[in-house]
Amino acid sequence: MNNNQTSPENLNKLIDMIKDVDIAMMTTIDDDGSLRSRPMRTQKSGTDGILWFFTGYESGKSHEIKDNDAHVNLSYSKPSDELYVSVSGRASLTKDKQKIEELWDPTLKAWFPGGKDDPNIGLLKVTIDKAEYWDAPNSTLIHLYGMAKAALTGEGAKTGDNKKLNL
Repeated sequence: MNNNQTSPENLNKLIDMIKDVDIAMMTTIDDDGSLRSRPMRTQKSGTDGILWFFTGYESGKSHEIKDNDAHVNLSYSKPSDELYVSVSGRASLTKDKQKIEELWDPTLKAWFPGGKDDPNIGLLKVTIDKAEYWDAPNSTLIHLYGMAKAALTGEGAKTGDNKKLNL
């Protein structure tokens, strides 16, 4: 079975899946080649395949993106809904004032005391290259039915959806 999928419908489904997940773990590549992950709040996810995050312009992740490989991975999970998403993409760092104004939320003042004009404010723009998601029904009855059917028929249990997207 070929589960590589590229279509606007699949990108829309991916964006719809992650829009209600508050925090993603962003993984970057450190100077020594090791992987580093940290929690990040997605400010905007659009059907253009671009994800936006506020960051400290002088933060470790910003230097890893500026100075090393700009490949990143974002892991989203919502266990209560049996939803798991892995996004691979390319990140770039910007201080675009117009985009900062567009995405600004007053709660960000906790991290950027100077507000939208804080000298350390920056944005990470992640352009999605690939993504994979696992979306399973969160009903215990559906899981039990799938396992029982698999035990009786010898076929694998189909308890959810798994797709790879190349964008």
